[in-house]
Amino acid sequence: MDASLEASTMRKVYLRLLPFAIICYILAYIDRINSSFAALTMRGDLKMSAADFGFAVGTFYWAYFLFEVPSNVIMEKVGARIWIARIMITWGIFATATAFVWDTTSFGVMRFLLGMGEAGFFPGLILYFTYWFPARHHARIVSGFLVGLPIAVALGAPISTGLMSLDGLFGLHGWQIMFIAEGLPTIVLGVLFYFVMTNRPEQATFLTQPEKDWLAGKIASERKAKEAIRTYTMLESMFNPKVLLLALNYLGIVTASLGMLFFIPQIIKSLGTVANSNMTVGWLTMIPYICGGIALVGWGRISDRMNERRWNLLLACVLSTGGLVLAGLTMGTWWAMVGMSLAAMGFYGSKGPFFAMPPMFLSGTALAAGFAWINSIGNIGGFFGPWWIGIMKDLTGSYAGGLYGLALLSFVSAVVCALFLHIPDPTTRAEPALSPAQ
Repeated sequence: MDASLEASTMRKVYLRLLPFAIICYILAYIDRINSSFAALTMRGDLKMSAADFGFAVGTFYWAYFLFEVPSNVIMEKVGARIWIARIMITWGIFATATAFVWDTTSFGVMRFLLGMGEAGFFPGLILYFTYWFPARHHARIVSGFLVGLPIAVALGAPISTGLMSLDGLFGLHGWQIMFIAEGLPTIVLGVLFYFVMTNRPEQATFLTQPEKDWLAGKIASERKAKEAIRTYTMLESMFNPKVLLLALNYLGIVTASLGMLFFIPQIIKSLGTVANSNMTVGWLTMIPYICGGIALVGWGRISDRMNERRWNLLLACVLSTGGLVLAGLTMGTWWAMVGMSLAAMGFYGSKGPFFAMPPMFLSGTALAAGFAWINSIGNIGGFFGPWWIGIMKDLTGSYAGGLYGLALLSFVSAVVCALFLHIPDPTTRAEPALSPAQ
């Protein structure tokens, strides 16, 4: 009876929350990374060097760093429906307005405003899932949600470059058309979010009363198991050694991932005559991120089935390091594409086990702040990664040196994981707890 109740409840929750969340995240990431495709022509139109572009595009992540923790704490207080809807509408406005930047400074300012508007979206939804999914579903739901990330890159690549081919329409550059066409749907989806999503299981009209009771009881019992060991305040969670070590691991992976991401269209275009058009570059950019999407889903399921996080995360960090080294060693050949594909598999394969780790020892407002703080620190890498690649390209004329630097950071993440990220899971001892439905 209990197994069938769990199965019916979780099937409904997955089907109700996950598809819409994935669509939202796809739009979020397209609006975040479409600058990498715009750069194919925008850099020339606005007279930006590679380093200028890397610096300006990375200001997005400083805004993320400043505003994510307050955003997540507010969401914990006011509820996900209204707060995530507000976030989406705000960033949709700024994403659309990016079409009207006129130089490096205005582009950097608009990227900062975009980061401010979007801050809290990703950690907010990760926190939201902890309200709805028991611990043994955490890696799966996170990896299932984050599959929107490689999908966004894979779909966004040909869509973005296709929109850029409309250069001259309405007297606009192709990159301006792209920003407008990809920013406006986010505003519409933000309005829909308010009406589609539900804050807590107790309010879910799509669940029966026994299903509500079982899910609420299950999540409450897991929370009590964590709090029986230690209850953290918001500030304690932000300075907890485990949180800081997780943030350090995430900083290395995000710096490497986003450093590669924002320059991968330009790297592919430099590989040879096969990638001699922007549209071809868009299609080829799909390859590493299709590989990443497969690894993301598969690794999350494996991590949940094994009920193991740390060593799965370590293996992903090692794979990303090796892929970046291979790409650097073979830069200028198509083996670099193989290396970047392996690196993408490591980057995205790490997500499921990684984001299942903070809920193993945090709950409530402490978990909200912890998620946001980890993501904030990690996303500083979104500034330094692209800037580093741009600087090395301007200095050496090649992307190889930049990729070696990113590989070193990914290796540091692997070392942190191997030596320091031992986090026992108290919820495994909560499994026998009876729910109200029993």
